[in-house]
Parts: sequence; C-alpha cells; structure tokens
Amino acid sequence: MPQPARTRGRQVNAFQALALLLSFVLVAAVGGVLTAGLVLPGVAIANGVTDMSVEAFDDLPTALEESPLPQKSRILANDGTVLATFFDQNREVVPLDQISKPMQNAVIATEDKRFYEHAGVDVMGMFRAAARNVLNTSQEGASTLTQQYVKNVLIEAALQADTEAERQEGIDAAREAEGADGVARKLREAKLAITLEKTMSKEEILEKYLNIAQFGSSVYGVEAAAQRYFGVPAAKLDYLQAATIAGITQSPSAWDPVLNPEDSQTRRDTVLYLLHQQDYITDAQYKKFLKTPLEESLNLQPSRLGCMSADDVVPGSGFFCDYVTKVIANDSTFGKTPQARRKLLMQGGLTIYTTLDPKRQAAADKEVKAGVPVKDKSGVGSAISVVEPGTGEIWAMAQNRDYNNTDDHGPRETAVNFNTDNKYGSASGFPPGSTFKPFTLLEWLKEGHSLQETIDGRRMSYPLTDFNAPCTNLGTETYEFGNAEGNGGVMSVLDATRNSVNSAYIAMASQLNLCNIFTGAAELGVHRAGGQAGDGDFQTLAANVLGTDSVAPLSMAGAFATFASGGIYCEPIAITKVTNAQGKKLKVPDAGCHQAIDKNVAAGMAYALSNVWTGTAKSVAKPAFAAAGKTGTTSHNEHTWFVGFTPRLSAAVWVGYPNGMRPMQGATIDGVSYNWAGSGPWGSSIAAPTWVRFMNTALRWGTNPEFEKPDDKLIYGERIGVPWVVGMSEQDARNRLYAAGFKVTVSSERVKSGLPAGAVAEQTPSGTAVRGALITLRLSDGSQVEPPDPCKDGKGPGCDDGGDGPGKDKGNGDRGSTGAASVLGEAATPSRSTTAW
Repeated sequence: MPQPARTRGRQVNAFQALALLLSFVLVAAVGGVLTAGLVLPGVAIANGVTDMSVEAFDDLPTALEESPLPQKSRILANDGTVLATFFDQNREVVPLDQISKPMQNAVIATEDKRFYEHAGVDVMGMFRAAARNVLNTSQEGASTLTQQYVKNVLIEAALQADTEAERQEGIDAAREAEGADGVARKLREAKLAITLEKTMSKEEILEKYLNIAQFGSSVYGVEAAAQRYFGVPAAKLDYLQAATIAGITQSPSAWDPVLNPEDSQTRRDTVLYLLHQQDYITDAQYKKFLKTPLEESLNLQPSRLGCMSADDVVPGSGFFCDYVTKVIANDSTFGKTPQARRKLLMQGGLTIYTTLDPKRQAAADKEVKAGVPVKDKSGVGSAISVVEPGTGEIWAMAQNRDYNNTDDHGPRETAVNFNTDNKYGSASGFPPGSTFKPFTLLEWLKEGHSLQETIDGRRMSYPLTDFNAPCTNLGTETYEFGNAEGNGGVMSVLDATRNSVNSAYIAMASQLNLCNIFTGAAELGVHRAGGQAGDGDFQTLAANVLGTDSVAPLSMAGAFATFASGGIYCEPIAITKVTNAQGKKLKVPDAGCHQAIDKNVAAGMAYALSNVWTGTAKSVAKPAFAAAGKTGTTSHNEHTWFVGFTPRLSAAVWVGYPNGMRPMQGATIDGVSYNWAGSGPWGSSIAAPTWVRFMNTALRWGTNPEFEKPDDKLIYGERIGVPWVVGMSEQDARNRLYAAGFKVTVSSERVKSGLPAGAVAEQTPSGTAVRGALITLRLSDGSQVEPPDPCKDGKGPGCDDGGDGPGKDKGNGDRGSTGAASVLGEAATPSRSTTAW
C-alpha cells in the first residue's frame, strides 16, 4: 500500500527550503534531473547552501508504493444484467489503448505540454513556482503529470488510513502548497517522480494518471467520466468532449459540468485554446467547438449508485440487491471484519454474479403487488421469496413496497426487507401459523407412521406433561387452544393436513418426541428471524407446533424446497460467483446441499401437501401442473401465508401488517372487506392466489414434471390384524390393543347390548387396520341383559325337575336355544365395520 507522507526530520524555514530547491535546480542543470534526485543531500551540505540535516531529506521516500486503485463493484442478475454499482470512487480502470488519442492529447496539452521531454519534473518551472509560493507573491503549480500522479497516489494512500484524523492529515500533507511545507511537498513529489520515470514508460505513467485522476465531484478516472458526461466509453471521446473532461482535473468540484456548467464551459474553452495553440486541432475545429454550448455536447447519464437503481433495471429487484450487499457485509467469507468487507464491496472492483432471474423477478414483483397494491389504503404488507429446489438459488424476492434506502422516503417506500432475517434486511420475520405444521408431519413420517393413520382430534386442551420433550422442561400447566374448523374429530392424518386441523396436529405432536419436531425444522433451515423475534431455532413449545415464533419467508421457501428436491436441503444463496478487479475468483458462501431427509419421506410430504387444493385452498384454482403447499393463518388473522412448491420451484408468500401482531380482520384490502367474524383473510384469501398467479407465469417456460410417488406403506401404513376385544372390560381391551400397536378411543355413546354394562360391545375397525390406527370402542349399556333363569338348576319352585308333575314346562321346548346364553352369543358377533375416519 502506498504510504502517506511521513514526518520529516528537522523542519526547515522558508529560505532554507528555497535554498534546498535551488541546489536541486543547479545540480539538475549540470548533471541531469535523474542524478539530482539521488545526490541532492550531499550537494546541499557540501556547498554550504543550507544547514539542513541529511535526515531531513533522507526521510523523503525514494520509491512510490502503489496499490490497486479503488474501483466500483457491480451486481449482476443471472443473465448478466447489471442491477447496481457500488463505489466510494466511481472508477473503472482501463488500459491506454482504450482511451482515445484526443483525450490523451487534451490532458497533455492542459497539464504538461513537455510531458514527453522531461524526466519527471519541469526543473525551471518548479523553481519559479516554488520561489513565488515561498515568498507569497502568488500561487503557482508547475507539477508535471508524473508529479500529479504521485500526489494522487499519496492521497489514495491517505484515504486508506483507519481514522478520519489520520486520513485528513495524510491528504493535507499530499496537497500542501504554501511556505516551506509546500516546497517540501514539491521536493517529495519530485524525488518520487524521478524514480518513477526510471521504472515506467511515459505511456504507463499517462495511463495510470488518466485512471487515478478525479474528473468531477464524484467521478474518478477517464472511463467513468466519459460514461457519466457523454454516455460513451473513453475510447470514443472526440476533441470537444475531451476538452470538457481534461479541464476538470485542476479543480474537480469547481469545473464539474453538472454542478457548475457555466464555469465548466469557460474552462473547456481554455483547454480548446491550448489544443489549438499546440496544433492538436485546426482553426476550423477550434472555431466550431467554441460555438458549441456545453449543454449541447453533454449527454448526462444518471449516477447509478447502489440498489436504488436496481428497480429501474429489473422490477422490484432493489430488495434482492440490498440482500446481496448484506450477505457480503455479514459473511466472513468476504473479509475478517465489517470494515474489510465494506471496503471490498465499495473499492474492490468486484463483479458479483447472482441468482436473480429477471423474468421470474418481474413476475414476482407484479403478482405480489397485484395481491396487495403498494398504495392500498389498508397498509397491509406482502412479500414473496422464490427458491430453486436442489440448488438453493434465490430466483426472485419481492414485496409490495418500493425500495428506498435514504432518510427521505415516502410512506410506502422502505429499505426494510420483509423476506429476510433481521441482519439481512431489518425485519424480524412473522409467525408462520399453520405453515409450520408440515414439520410435525415430517417427524410423524420419520417415526414410521403413515398418512392414513387415524387421529383423535377432539381434545382442545392437554396437560403439558402429556408431551414427550426430553430436551426441555415444559412445566405442568395445561395448554389450551382452538380450531378454526370447529370441534375437530377423529380423522386420518391426511385429512388433518388437508384441512389444517389444529387439534389433530396437537394430538399428533403428543405422540411424538416434541424436541425432534423442532430439530427437524432447524435441519431444514427454519429459525427465528432475529431482531424483535429473537435468534436461534424455534423454541420447543407445544404452542409452537401451530407456528407462534417468527420466521422469514426466505427460510420457509428454502425449507419447503427440500420436499420438492427428494429430501435435499440447500441453504438459500444469492451469489454464485465473485471476481475482483483483476478477474480472480473469490470464495463465495456455499449452499451446502445435502440429503437432509429420506427420499421416500420427501415424496410423502409432497403427496400429503398436494391435497391442499381439496382442503384449505379449495377456493383457489389449482395449477395445471404438480403443486403442493400449506396455508397458514395466525390466531386472529394477523398474518397469513401460503408456502408451496413444485418440482422446479418453491415459494413462500406472506401477507400481514409489517409491524407487530395487528389483526387484518376488519380491514378492506384491495377492495375486499373482511369486516365480520370468520371472514378472514385466510391463507387462501390473498397469499395462495398470489402464489398460483406467480407460478403460472414463472413455470411457463420449460417442462413441469410430476412429484415422485411415495411407497404405499408410507401412505397406507402396515396393515395388521386387529385383536377382537368385544366382550372384554374397557381396561382389558385397551391393554390388548395397545400391546398390538394401536391407539384407542372410547365413544361416549353407549350401545344397547346384552353384554354387561361397561363391557366392549363394538369396535371399529376390526379385522385388519394400519399399525398405529385409532380403534374406537363403544361400551354396552347393559340394557338387554336378561335376569338369571330361576330354573337353571331345575330345582326352583315351579321348575321342571325332570318329571311330569306340576310345573312342567309345556310348549317351551326351544327355551334352551333362546335363553341368556344365546343372547350373549349374538352380542359377541356385532357388525365388524372397517370404516376408517
């Protein structure tokens, strides 16, 4: 890195400095300027011209340490479209053969007409200027292009200092023009310029100068200037344009054509005069150029700094662009410290290749704003994140707000990214509601259960001790909840998923390891979004089975992509490649794709969630291709979701108020009123239709395959014989069924039966059922039990004792076949219903 000017040895006064400079000039005149730069200290002392110590001059550097110039970085979409540029200095370094000859000549004519004749310094001009400066008679520069390049390198070095004070001190030292310090600076520049000319050709020095010089208040290098003021590359600049640009360097702000057009034209005309005087342009050209107003020659291009410009290129892409910058700012892959990472982005000349697909991004932006318009009076927000299964590439990211990262923004303009974690966009995520239920279903299938197992979804409260949670202490309180669907009931897991039944899912969770549910979600990238939502994995809580912690839409899209990719989880990524200014590839964050869940389990998830179109999303037009998903609505309609996937894309759509838990019920959103109890909005109201519209457009290109089908065992389970328990006591029946691998529920309805009261009178199903199925028992009310036969032993009063005496039973010869024993026998063979709820 070039070093700012160091503190010199003993300070010299004005006349000593002038004497030293005189020694330099005298030696240069006799022995040549190259020699002067090396022997000056000895000559000065030997001749007694000054008593300046040797160290005062020896402290001056003899070699210029150069570092790569700060260059602007670019973010590209996946088709090469430039979304945005970033820079501390708007600069693009180009070789000399990409800078027009008129531009080269204009700079030489204006700044250093003897550039090709001197050896780094203009000796007499330097003496004349220094003398006037020291004596304060006037200010004069007389620096050659080589010296000006040296000064710019020293300024760039100063700008890299750690503190503002250090930066300013270095800049002041590099620019000092008055008194002895000014002379000392000239000497420093001269010494460095002489050395530079020994190691570089004139062409190399000119190229470096044209790339480092400032050509406006925020424009650096001739290529950026040509693009900014004329919309052409530096290779295409003509003499009129070159005169405008070449005149700026003397005072970049004062001669800036945008800030001061009148002064800039005056300066341009001065340069034209110099070009004409030095025979670079003809009389005719000179007269013609002078008559051309500055504004007619300019073709000003907007300064496309940062993500504010991205929306103009690809609709709604400002938020994705901002996310990319936050990835660079937060990931140690791009530097050890935040300062180093910022410097890399703003000065490193990076080309950042991203995953953004312009077509899909435009579709996402259109549809999310169609679901809830930007200026909708409700103020409701909406966002969509789109991820490719199997790669984790983020193809689109949009929301119904306009990107604006300045303090001066409108009510629907923001830089807060609803799609991402807090550290990547300042939002804190949103509770996912029922879109979190699939992670309970995932654990259900992992543990060997099937989709057709029956669940008792009638309970609306559970003691927390009913849950198996070895990783935490849930306490002993009772967890109470409700169903949006009513009172629940006995149903298959598939129907519980299709209709999003809370009570059924809590019942499922009570039969699983609760800790594994949340571990399984975390393994698919589901985590709290940070900020007000807190960081880390979802908390192991019974209520969280229904999605109460907050998560970013991007995390949900990435997780559901695992179900579409055959169980391969990839962390969502936005960057595929980064090269620096020299074209070298830099390391980028990896998606870490790996087999996170069994392929058959992933197929089972897709199969189950494909039924959403006949369940909670039945009011939404099903896409014409294979599609699956889950609706979600929080307790009081504060946040609604649809997270869905196809074999090719996964997307999460969120709708809600961005700030806090504010119910949407009672609002009018895009002309639809949700102002009565039960009117929504639900996940199927806005989020799911937005998802379908987007997918219909996004998947228009290419073939859309079907999902892989899971094996029958995962759907229907393993069918085994159901023990026959009719006639047993309730407890004996339970024990026998539990031992065989079934669950049991007892109906509150009693059956008229000849069995004793409380005995099992009916069971459903019987015969065979899926292992783990719920067996419903109905108990006898005992109403048809006949009283004991008093003549059972043939010895009771009036009983037939075998003779023909009084009391002999006449006409009842079939009694033995119709007595109590027969009644019991009939009761032992009830209808064996195999209906599964």
